[in-house]
Amino acid sequence: MEHLLKLSDLSAKEINDVLNLADQLKYESKHGIAHKKLKGKTLGMIFQKSSTRTRVSFEAGMYQLGGQALFLNSGDLQLGRGEPISDTARVLSRYLDAVMIRTFKQSDVEDLARFGTIPIINGLTDYAHPCQVLADLMTIREQKGSLKNLKLCYVGDGNNMANSLIVGCVKMGMRISLACPKGYYPDEKLVEWAGREGNIEITQELFKAAADADAVYTDVWASMGQEGEAETRKKAFKGYQVDRKLMEYAKSGAIVLHCLPAHRGEEISAEIMDDYAPVIFEEAENRLHAQKAILIKLLTGVDK
Repeated sequence: MEHLLKLSDLSAKEINDVLNLADQLKYESKHGIAHKKLKGKTLGMIFQKSSTRTRVSFEAGMYQLGGQALFLNSGDLQLGRGEPISDTARVLSRYLDAVMIRTFKQSDVEDLARFGTIPIINGLTDYAHPCQVLADLMTIREQKGSLKNLKLCYVGDGNNMANSLIVGCVKMGMRISLACPKGYYPDEKLVEWAGREGNIEITQELFKAAADADAVYTDVWASMGQEGEAETRKKAFKGYQVDRKLMEYAKSGAIVLHCLPAHRGEEISAEIMDDYAPVIFEEAENRLHAQKAILIKLLTGVDK
């Protein structure tokens, strides 16, 4: 691994290696085993979108690994005043050991990697959310024992989460079925790739998508930057909710996942959110462990 720009850049082996290391790091964390593998290393964190989980998990992860993280609000950088991203990348490469960026355009992440000389991590763009999906795969494997041949049902917007979940499922030998309203489908080229490489279904029928699912996943109807579309999206997504009726179509023992924050009463019912809270918040915790694994791999080039 040189960077983590999008999940499709990683092979199935590389994804599996990250998950295995994340499992080990989680075990060590729970048993008080310290590992200062990144002592003296500094991670710069650029935020053009607000964050709870991404900022705290990366900052805590670097601290736990013996390094440090610097919060860089894009409005405080010259990047926010018109400095080319190519110049920013060259400068930060001389100060830092890696950069994590949470932004809107995927091209900004790609350009940082192209012009810089240090590892770049995509903390979220409008196209992809690879760190979240690595934590999701870790959680599913914890709960189900393996990933191969499992079915994941995704309900909602064909957004960055849907795009990255498609890649994660196909790469790891899972089936994925997505229930999305017309006009809100995932990236077309990504869907074409998934159709050639794996088992994918896209439908507007929720119950069809959920049939025999081992895991059911949802996300907010309107992501950051789409606030102006909120009312339009509420109408388009009406009924696209993970609730008890939908879960009757999934397999017995199926789990529910949500990348958070959750809007109870919209994409997920309050009772389902409460019923599956233990798994959902384990999934949130796994962001920390998966990202620590990513940081170790990118900054040391070794597994442990």
